[in-house]
Amino acid sequence: MEADTDVRLRREAAEYYRAHRVPQRMEEALNALFPLRPADLYGELANYFSKFSRAPVVCKLAGRKVLDGVGQPTLEVEIYCTVKNYEKRICSAIISSHYQIPENAFSEATEADERERNDSVTTAVEWVNESLSAMLRDLKPTDQCEIDKMLGEYFSKKVEEKKEVEKEEEEEDTLSITSCIPSAVAQSGQKKEAKPGKKSSTEITIPPAEPSESVLCGSLAIGGTSLAIAKAGASINHVPLYLHIALLKRSQDSPKEMTLPLPMVTLLSYEKLSPAKLKLMKEVMLIPPVQLSLKQQLSPQLADSKKGRAHNKEKKASPPALNGVSHLGCLITGCDNLEQPLLLIQTACNNIGLELGTDMYLAINCAAHELMDYVKGKYEILTGTFRSPDEMVDMYVELVNKFPSIIALVDPLRKEDRQQWNNMCCALGSKCYLIAEDAATNSSKLKTDHNINIPMCSGVVLKYVNQTKVSDLIELTGLLDGQRRITILGSPDGESSDDSLVDLAVGLGARFVKLGGLSRGERVTKYNRLLAIEEELAKNRTLRYDADFEFTDFAEESQPEKQQPEVLPPLQQDSAPSQPSVPALQGHSMPAQLLESSTLT
Repeated sequence: MEADTDVRLRREAAEYYRAHRVPQRMEEALNALFPLRPADLYGELANYFSKFSRAPVVCKLAGRKVLDGVGQPTLEVEIYCTVKNYEKRICSAIISSHYQIPENAFSEATEADERERNDSVTTAVEWVNESLSAMLRDLKPTDQCEIDKMLGEYFSKKVEEKKEVEKEEEEEDTLSITSCIPSAVAQSGQKKEAKPGKKSSTEITIPPAEPSESVLCGSLAIGGTSLAIAKAGASINHVPLYLHIALLKRSQDSPKEMTLPLPMVTLLSYEKLSPAKLKLMKEVMLIPPVQLSLKQQLSPQLADSKKGRAHNKEKKASPPALNGVSHLGCLITGCDNLEQPLLLIQTACNNIGLELGTDMYLAINCAAHELMDYVKGKYEILTGTFRSPDEMVDMYVELVNKFPSIIALVDPLRKEDRQQWNNMCCALGSKCYLIAEDAATNSSKLKTDHNINIPMCSGVVLKYVNQTKVSDLIELTGLLDGQRRITILGSPDGESSDDSLVDLAVGLGARFVKLGGLSRGERVTKYNRLLAIEEELAKNRTLRYDADFEFTDFAEESQPEKQQPEVLPPLQQDSAPSQPSVPALQGHSMPAQLLESSTLT
């Protein structure tokens, strides 16, 4: 009886292995490896047979609360896959918080933000560990589009659930008010009708601000999971994340060459609530020339010239008062007029042998939406100094003409001032990038029937926050490319140490990447990642440098016969005042030494 059982088991085993072609593949493996005589024979056998193993599939997600670069809670998503019959942790991703971080804020507002942030992260952790983990089980991490579609449907369902709850609560409140205080409502209505001919002193004559899109509690789970899946797919395919993203955007068509986005390096930040007068410039950023590699752009030897050493012999002067380092990784200071920070940087560049407009360019993040006084209907650019939207356009034209090294203005106007955006594009579009950032914070509002729902501009800053998915960025950048608009990937205020943003920027073909200053670990790690990608592309001989900056002449675009963008020639600074009202600064390299130049004592 035992002999019959043994024979039966041997027969079943032989049939099982033949059905899976094990004897044939074993023979092929032995024949292929014998001429090589590898030192680690079993290792090579394992590598050989791994080609025939099943593709890894998701077995679970793990979400947990972690801290971002400023010590605030945010979400980390881990991906676990079944690999060769074993559960294995593949990767993790940390998504940056969407919450803005004011330099000065009231304690009540700060406490409310902290409660909202904690609730959002806690809800996101629950979504990841429960619903999303079960929903994505047994799916391949390489199926990014399918998984993103499922994540989008899940999020839409949560939005509808929230609307139903809010509708029920609103109906209950309405019934309660109607039944309890009908007379008060009637009296209130009569009071509002008094003096119908009187004109309100607070009447707003400008387009009102569009209502901000509410952020669904827990939405971090969608963006965090999508990014983690992309990183897992890259790991399983044994390619870097930036190449995985590029393949997704190009439908698996491997690019022969890739370009690096130019960094917008934040050097100075001006607080809106500081005692100094200047409010307009939230960030003053440096843009290196396209002809240099990133390593050369950030190298301390960049400014090591005879001209720079000659300037270093000059007497050092006292800089303006500094208030420390911002969460953006740059110096915080204050100025009393628009030209002072530009002359400050111009002097610093001269002291280290660099020429603005040739060796380095400027970009200004105006953050104009934060400056609007809706009572006056004007922007407060300096303390007590207000400008209408039309006057803002004239001011920018004058500023760029006087400082032609300025090649980018970010959020120079509110997105609601569309006519002024059009006027400014026609006046400055041929010499300066006019970029929308505030209008592009929520990606769900950007796309409308294969179009981009933003004012006329040169490009937009995209941020990977909340429910944004990798597929959303791929689709949006494709639309921007088709409309000849540039893409800038930007880091939000609540940045984390995850450096995936750089890979996204490279893979999506972004023109610039806005990472903040060369300080704080969560920001410097992204510059280091950009350097590593450059070295890898150069080693593989797939790195390509753009010829020069290209701007769009919006005024000529209206004429069919003139559609070509204008190529920026080497800029020469207009002659500055012989004695600028800023102190002389000293330094040795750029941009790190410009930071040092601004902190001399």
